[in-house]
Amino acid sequence: MITLDALARESGTFVMVAMDQRESLRTMFREHGRDSSDEQMERFKVAVARELAPYASGFLIDGAHLDAVAPLVAHGLIVAVDRLDQERGGPVEDTALDEDVVPPPGAVALKLLVIWRDDDRRADRLAMSRSFVELAARHALLSVLEPVVRDDASILEAARELGAVRPSLYKCQVPLRGRGDPAEITRRCREIDAALPVPWVVLSQGVDPADFPRAVEAACKGGASGTLAGRAVWTPAVGDEDPTPSLRDYSIPRLGELAAIVDAHGRPWSDR
Repeated sequence: MITLDALARESGTFVMVAMDQRESLRTMFREHGRDSSDEQMERFKVAVARELAPYASGFLIDGAHLDAVAPLVAHGLIVAVDRLDQERGGPVEDTALDEDVVPPPGAVALKLLVIWRDDDRRADRLAMSRSFVELAARHALLSVLEPVVRDDASILEAARELGAVRPSLYKCQVPLRGRGDPAEITRRCREIDAALPVPWVVLSQGVDPADFPRAVEAACKGGASGTLAGRAVWTPAVGDEDPTPSLRDYSIPRLGELAAIVDAHGRPWSDR
């Protein structure tokens, strides 16, 4: 039986890299005046996996680039099984569960993004989250559920509602976008921790990369067990023709910094 040790550091905490961005990554390339073709997307994701996967406790990739990236991830492979409703250049408006993705040998977890809103589809999203956890169980894999809300006030409400489906790991936004008083971020994270029946980590969406280490520390002091982050780790490499130097000079040290933080302040997943 797979446990969260398959995604964790020796400390029982998590420093994982997210590389499942789709149209949002394409937009980042265009903003830097770069080619945003499917081939460029794959080249970048392969480079990130090659350089960062050895230093991460887990690595998340989407189905479209799974075949190219999976051989580069020796441990902690997480496969995204979400279909995104997203206009070119725009935010993700909604998601659906893609049950056609076939996890390769070596995968240890599936991940689903859920756009949580208090609207007439709220019950449908709860049912989808439950179906996702059941899908992962049928594959004998861990489930990583990632609810994203549009306003800070909804983070706790989403945690109360969707945490109840009991994914293996809950991926949560940082309150206040990681800005402001760290003690207030920690206080809000304690509320999230009390609401969740499962271990949880924070994502970097919405947090300035410069603020992210401090945000992770504040969240871990409030009960988080680490992070599963993308932009805060590899963004400086997006504008480079060859991303390898930036990944080595910036991203690998950033992962080391985050590892020291979660080892010092994160709650080991087995303590829940």
